[in-house]
Amino acid sequence: MLRHEFRPGRLVAGAFFTLAGVIYAGDAGGLWETPWFVVIPVVTAGLCLAGATGLVARSIRRRRGPSRRTTPAGTGPNPAA
Repeated sequence: MLRHEFRPGRLVAGAFFTLAGVIYAGDAGGLWETPWFVVIPVVTAGLCLAGATGLVARSIRRRRGPSRRTTPAGTGPNPAA
C-alpha cells in the first residue's frame, strides 16, 4: 500500500522545522519569550541529523539491493501506456 519510498531524513528535518515553528508560535502567542537566535541551532542541528539519517538510510537501501516492487522499464502490465 506504500505509494512512495519512505525517506527518514525528510521526517527528521520536518520534525525539527515543526519544533522551530512551535518555538516561534509560543513566542508570538505570549506563552514565553524567545530570542531570535534560538531557532538557528535548532534548525542547524535538525538539518545535520536529517543529513546523517538520510546517508544511513541510503547506505542500508544500497546494501539490500533493488526493491522487488519495482519492475524494469517496459516489463510492467501495460508497457504501451
